[in-house]
Amino acid sequence: MVQVPGSLVSPPPSQTPVISQDSTIARSVARAALGNLVEWFDWYTYSAMSLYLAPVFFPNDDPTVQLMNTAAVFALGFIVRPLGSWLLGSYADIKGRKAALTLSVFMMCFGSLVIAVAPGYSTIGLAAPALLLFARLLQGISVGGEYGASATYITERAARHRRGFFASFQAVTGILGQLLAMAVLILLQFVFLTPDQLHVWGWRIPFGLGAVSAIVAFYLRRNLDETGSFVRVRDQALKSPLRELMRHPRALLTVCGLTLGGTVAYYTYTAYAQKFLVNTAGFSNERATAISAATLFIYMLLQPLFGALSDRIGRRPLLIGFGVLGTLLTVPIMSALATTSNVYVAFGLIMVALVVVSGYTSINAVVKAELFPTEIRALGVALPYAVTVSLFGGTAEYIALRFKNAGHEEMFYWYVAGCVLISLVVFLVTPDTRSRDLDA
Repeated sequence: MVQVPGSLVSPPPSQTPVISQDSTIARSVARAALGNLVEWFDWYTYSAMSLYLAPVFFPNDDPTVQLMNTAAVFALGFIVRPLGSWLLGSYADIKGRKAALTLSVFMMCFGSLVIAVAPGYSTIGLAAPALLLFARLLQGISVGGEYGASATYITERAARHRRGFFASFQAVTGILGQLLAMAVLILLQFVFLTPDQLHVWGWRIPFGLGAVSAIVAFYLRRNLDETGSFVRVRDQALKSPLRELMRHPRALLTVCGLTLGGTVAYYTYTAYAQKFLVNTAGFSNERATAISAATLFIYMLLQPLFGALSDRIGRRPLLIGFGVLGTLLTVPIMSALATTSNVYVAFGLIMVALVVVSGYTSINAVVKAELFPTEIRALGVALPYAVTVSLFGGTAEYIALRFKNAGHEEMFYWYVAGCVLISLVVFLVTPDTRSRDLDA
């Protein structure tokens, strides 16, 4: 073909659309991930502010009893997560991923707002803890459905060769939400407020911030593009996704097996590690908090690297690596951590453990999404995951403390290693899902 000098020649058809498509996908993933960040910030804010909530909402002169009541409300929020995964997972498969993500962040916003403005026990009596419980149950339902809806949305929106990388940002924003909740508390404690101000009214500030942030996330999610995978099956959406899901028992059990070891290890080295450093290793609260924050920050940065690696070598090698190393190293790491008094040694031990756990956390969402057909994908990801996390992840700290109280703390190390070993067996018999066609 002869080209006329000075004429405008269009680029090959494959170039401009690809750039535009990549940009659109990145924006959609960012909006979904930012909503996930807000969800987890709101969720962890309750835990971070529990010392200040307890005397406001519960009528007892004993601080321990007040904290126990606050912890019970936290546990109930955890227990309803499977209910949220069922309700919002089904909603995502019937009405769309965008609709479920928008509803999820709205529920979280409303829950945070209720806590931020709720009067205390001295003002309205038993209605105060009732309001707190209502708000926390609403947040539990929200966060239970968030995982499946966001994992499905990000996975379906991403190009096949970058699904692992983009899906890893769900883990990034979850960790970042925890860090931000911790950071807001530290700033209020040491920079902006006096102890009296924080106890009287300052504790409401993080919940107010969470509610406002959720409004922003709600707006962003309302403008999301629906995934092509759901659009293609929208007219064939099932009236009862749960009934159809029960026809996939192998995929259901696979998700439970994939989650078991990963969730126990994750909660051991993140949520419980800080308490373990104080209660067993003998570190001060300040040093334990600093170690936990530093390891969580680096751990967060590792997730996209592992996600991108899974796009190159497959999901299965990373999962098997986590299974083998987690089984072999858990007992030595925990035993060494229990006896060290050196900050840098403790940091290094937890960091090694979290590098190993990254083989699971960075890709667990995308692997589960790749196991199910489109019409039940959100529910298939959310429900077995939420049930397993509630049974094993949510109880990890309690089991650890029970073993310690019985004088056999080392048995918990073997418990964690055993859970990872069970998952390793599942990893070994599960085919790699990296190249699976989501629309097949």
